[in-house]
Amino acid sequence: MAGQEDLVERISALQEEVGQLRQALASHAVVDQAIGVVIAIGRLRPEQGWDVLKEISQHTNTKLREVAEYVVQGTHCGWLPDEIRGALTAALRRAKAD
Repeated sequence: MAGQEDLVERISALQEEVGQLRQALASHAVVDQAIGVVIAIGRLRPEQGWDVLKEISQHTNTKLREVAEYVVQGTHCGWLPDEIRGALTAALRRAKAD
């Protein structure tokens, strides 16, 4: 019986790991899309787009994935939370000055 319990436990752990990997992959895709948006609207280099997203995340105390989701969705609906919009504007201004 102990062997079967170990297998069930191992399967459960593997299913959880697969779920986490799927989430990470989806988050990575959204972050990449957001970098593209930032690069396009700010006319920046790719590494600057990444830096802008990190800066917004740090200044608003918002997870990077959430910032990326807002930025990507904002291109479709034209709306960003005020805090994210302000941080984006400021970060783009700083990036262009560099």
